[in-house]
Amino acid sequence: MTGVVATVAAAALLVVVLVAAAVRPRGLPEAAVAIPAAMVVVGAGLLALPAAVAEVGTLGPTVGFLAAILLLGRLAEAEGVFDWLGARLATGSRGRPTRLLGLVFVAASTTTVVLSLDATVVLLTPVVLLTARRLSVRARPHAYACGHLSNSASLLLPVSNLTNLLAFSASGLPFLGFAGLMALPWLAAVAVEYGVLRWFFRNDLQAPASPATPSPTTEAPRFALVVLGLTLAGFAVSSTIGLEPVWVAAAGAVVLAARSLTGGRIDVTGVVRAIDPLFCLFVLALGIVVAAVGEHGLTDLLRALVPAPDATTLLALLAVAGIAAVLANVVNNLPATLVLLDVVATAPPGVRTGLVLAVLLGVNIGPNLTFVGSLATLLWRQVLGARDDQVSTAEFTRLGALTVPLTLAAATCALWLGLQVAGL
Repeated sequence: MTGVVATVAAAALLVVVLVAAAVRPRGLPEAAVAIPAAMVVVGAGLLALPAAVAEVGTLGPTVGFLAAILLLGRLAEAEGVFDWLGARLATGSRGRPTRLLGLVFVAASTTTVVLSLDATVVLLTPVVLLTARRLSVRARPHAYACGHLSNSASLLLPVSNLTNLLAFSASGLPFLGFAGLMALPWLAAVAVEYGVLRWFFRNDLQAPASPATPSPTTEAPRFALVVLGLTLAGFAVSSTIGLEPVWVAAAGAVVLAARSLTGGRIDVTGVVRAIDPLFCLFVLALGIVVAAVGEHGLTDLLRALVPAPDATTLLALLAVAGIAAVLANVVNNLPATLVLLDVVATAPPGVRTGLVLAVLLGVNIGPNLTFVGSLATLLWRQVLGARDDQVSTAEFTRLGALTVPLTLAAATCALWLGLQVAGL
């Protein structure tokens, strides 16, 4: 299949996969539609079988890391890390909603950086909602903090987001080099998010909270915290010895799994469920569908739009980040990342690193504008809905219209400054 028919067919399959992932008809997993779509892509000749196999091979280590980090987050929950964190939020707020918001920002940013954005959405958000109810304060500011920071606070480390792992591989940077260049953009993004959310929810933050008393059941889970700390340190060391991050995450998960299984805090079924094999297959299938769309026109279109500078100027970085943010809200940030990294891969080596990181700013910050921008945002809405905390589309969009442009501009300027200091 070639020509216009192939272009339309590939694009239609991508739309069907993304809509199914967003709506999940009859509760079907995302893979239920994505895997057949990938099979159609290969069977209809929209993507050659060797190219599809190559795409799976490229995404394999990234998906393996995703499975390991999902398990690590679930095991941290089983060990009581998030219950302990919720108690610390309650007692540390001292009856002040604004102080609680600040503590939630710290907790959500740290959780996103260390355990990835999925842990913030699935594990921390319910704890924050329960904490807000325990203090008799309005939960909206704190819930939105978790939702927004699951995206925008995932900029710092290669392991914080699936998109980061893809960008990390394309950037040519070591682990600590990546973190060093993204530190200023991460700080800028979190600071802008805090300022805007505090202003946007100023009325919700005025009512005093009820002070919480410490609970005797919230002793610090020292073993789990030590394992998480050592795992994070392992991520930093792994790149210096050529070790893939997936093996570090897997080692941390194995240690915690052994303790949780022997202690009866989780069973084998729970471990398998935490890995979420169907979601991992969804990511691989989505990669095949996106590769077909890229091969049949999208990559060429984006090459015409994305500037091809001979230096990482501020305007070029702003343009690339803006295009990435828009594309993330049109086709979801994971497909946007896969396609855009192919586009900027043709840039000169000295320029490519800056463009790759600008893409990452756009695909991580941009999804705070619409629900379809990232799978994490869709999942966050489902988590709130399951607890009778419905999210207004109008309110989400209004807040995103304020935070996304300001956060993206601030983070991109910070990236440009870091690149100048690093001489890139």
